Amino acid sequence: MSTGGHQTLRFRRPLTSEQKPVEATKKVEYNPVLHDQLRRAAKKPWTPSFSLAVRILFLIRVSGAMYSNIDDCDEVYNFWEPLHLLAQGYGFETWELSPNYALRSWTYIALHYLPTRIGLIVAAGDKRAAFFATRIFLAAISVLAEATFYRAVVEKVNIRVGRYLFFMLAFSAGMWKASTAFLPSSLSMYTTTLAYGYAMEPSSIRNSRKPWVATIVFAAGAIVGWPFALALSLPFVFEELLVFAGDFVPQDRGKEWLVLRWKRMTISVITAALIFVPVIVIDSLAYGKLAVVPWNIVRYNVFGGAERGPDLYGTEPWTYYFNNLVLNFNVLTLLALLAAPALVVTYLVDKRRLWIVASKEDTSSPFTIVALRLAPFYLWLGILTLQAHKEERFMFPAYPLLCLNAAVCLYLVRGWFEVAFIKITKSPYKASQTILFRNFTLSVLSGFALISISRICAEHAYYHAPLTVAFDFQTNELPRLLNETGLLADFSSMPEQERPRIDLAPIREFNLTLCYGKEWHRFPGNFLVPSGINVEFIKSEFTGLLPTHFAHDGMSRNTENKWLRWWPRPETRRIPSGLNDLNIEETSFYVDVEQCDYLVDLDFPKHPVSSEFEPRYAIQDETWERVFCGHFLDTRHSMLVTRILWLPGESWQKGNEFGDYCLLKNKALVLSKEIEISNRQKHY
Repeated sequence: MSTGGHQTLRFRRPLTSEQKPVEATKKVEYNPVLHDQLRRAAKKPWTPSFSLAVRILFLIRVSGAMYSNIDDCDEVYNFWEPLHLLAQGYGFETWELSPNYALRSWTYIALHYLPTRIGLIVAAGDKRAAFFATRIFLAAISVLAEATFYRAVVEKVNIRVGRYLFFMLAFSAGMWKASTAFLPSSLSMYTTTLAYGYAMEPSSIRNSRKPWVATIVFAAGAIVGWPFALALSLPFVFEELLVFAGDFVPQDRGKEWLVLRWKRMTISVITAALIFVPVIVIDSLAYGKLAVVPWNIVRYNVFGGAERGPDLYGTEPWTYYFNNLVLNFNVLTLLALLAAPALVVTYLVDKRRLWIVASKEDTSSPFTIVALRLAPFYLWLGILTLQAHKEERFMFPAYPLLCLNAAVCLYLVRGWFEVAFIKITKSPYKASQTILFRNFTLSVLSGFALISISRICAEHAYYHAPLTVAFDFQTNELPRLLNETGLLADFSSMPEQERPRIDLAPIREFNLTLCYGKEWHRFPGNFLVPSGINVEFIKSEFTGLLPTHFAHDGMSRNTENKWLRWWPRPETRRIPSGLNDLNIEETSFYVDVEQCDYLVDLDFPKHPVSSEFEPRYAIQDETWERVFCGHFLDTRHSMLVTRILWLPGESWQKGNEFGDYCLLKNKALVLSKEIEISNRQKHY
C-alpha cells in the first residue's frame, strides 16, 4: 500500500480456525475420458445441475404419466390387475400368475401398493386417481435414475456428451412411454440407468463404492424386475475383473491387482444376492409355496421345450427392433449404431481427443474405456434380435444406453468436423471462434426433438381412444344413469367449483356388465373402471387364452397356515381352472353378448370388417346405442408418414383414415334396469 509517497508491504497474520473465512462453493472436478480440443481453457458449456435436471425431467415425465397410452396388454393383465387385486380385492388373472407357474413376482407388484394407496386416500377412493398416482411414482423413480446417469456422463465422459444426453433423454418418444410403464422391463431400465450412473467412472481399486453399489442395483433390477436384464451388466463386470481402467498397475504387481479386483467383486455379488431373500419370502407367501420367480422365468423362456416357451405368443422378423427404435428415437438410432465405428475413426484421425499416451502398458487407454461404455447397447440389441419372440418392452432397459451411444457418436462426429476445419483453414483460432460446429449439433438435436414430439402427439391423437372411452364412461355415462334414476342429486344449479364430488357407489345397484370382444387387448384395466362394474369378455376371432378373474372360493384365512396369513390376499394362492401355459383357449371365460349392458368395440366404416364372432356391433342400431366414440387410426389404410407422425392442419390428416372406437349401450337391457331402479326409488 502507499503511505506518504512510500511503498510498504503489510503481511496478514495467521488466522485461527475460528477466524478463517468461509470457502467458496467447491467446484466439481471433471476428469473426463473424452477431451475437447478447441478452447479447452474457455468457460465450460452450460449443462443443468442435478437438481435442475430433476425438475425439468420431472415435468416431462409427469406429463407422460398423465397422457401416455397403455401400449401393451401384458402391462394391464400381469401388473395393473394384480395391483388392483391388492388394492380393491378383485381383478383379472393370467396363467403366469397362477401358482402352478409363478412367473410374475408379487414383490414387484407389491412395491407399488403404497403410491396406489396414497392416491386412493387423497382422492377419497377414486381408482382413477390411484392409477395416475402410481404412474407419477414411476415417473419420479425414472427421473432420479436419469438425472444420476446424466450427471455421471457430464463428469466422467465429457460435458458436451452429457448435455447431448440430457436433451436426448428428455425428448425421446421411447423414454416418454417407457419411463412410466408399469412393467418389470421399466424397472430394469431404472436400475440399469442408475447402475451405469455409478459405473461410468473407470474402475479403480481406490473406489471401493462403485462395484458394490452398481452390483446391488444391477441385481435388484434382475431379481425384482426382469432377470434377462442382467446381461446389460456384463461389460461392467468385464471391466471390474479384467481391465485396468482407472488403475495404474506396474507389471510386477499385476497378480496382486487381479486378486484385489476379483475379491471385491465376489463380495459385491454375494451382498447383492441377499436381495433374493425378501423376494423369495414375499413371492412364496403370495403363491402359497416356495417360489423363485426369476428362475421360473428363465426356465420357461429358455428350457420350456418345443411345446412351450415365448414363441407361442408371436414371433417377429429380425428387423423388428430396428424399425421400432427408428419410430421411438428417429435419428438417434442411426447415431447409436454408428457409435463404435465412430470411435474407431476418431482413434485414427483425432487421437488427441482420446488423450492416448505413449505408455499404455500399465493402464487402460481412454479408447478402451469409451468402448466399454458403448458395448451394453450393442450387446442387448444383439441378444434380443436373435430371439424369435420380440416385443417393444423388451428393449426398454437399453433405452438410456441408446441415448448415451448416440450422444457419444454426435460428439465424435463434431470432432471430425473440427479436425477437417483446422486442416483446411490451418487456423485453430478460427475453429475456436466459428459457430458451425455448434449449429451442427443444435440442428441434429432440434430435428430429433421435433420429430419425437410429433411422434408423441401422433400416438396420443391416433391411439388414445381406449383411455378416452373409459374416461367418458366414468364421468358422463354413469352419472347420467344415476341422475335419471334419482340416485344422484341434481347439482346443475350450483357453480361448478362448488359442486361436490360425484359419488358413483350407488351404481352397484344396476349390476352393470361392461364387455370387451376383439378389443380385449386394449382394455385399460379395472383402475379406470369404477367399482361396481363387472368386466367380462365375449367371444371374438381370437383363439388364444384370455385372462380370468381371480378365484374366490370362500376359504377363510383362519384355516390357512399361520405363516401364510402375513399375505393379505389369499386369492393369489388359488388355482383357477382353465389356465394353461400352452395358450389353449378356454371358452368358459366368455359370457354371452346378450348379458352385456355396455360393449367396447372398434368399427371401420370406410373399410368394414366383420365375421361370425366379430360382427359390426356399432351399426346394429336396433340393439346398440353409441354412447361415445373416439377416433382410432386405421393403419392399414393410412399413409406411412402421416400415421407415424402428427402435424397440425387438416391437409396432413388427409393421408389417414380413422375408425370409431365406441362405447355401445344395450338399449333394452339398460333401459329395463333404469326403469326398475326408478320404480324402486319412487316406492321409497
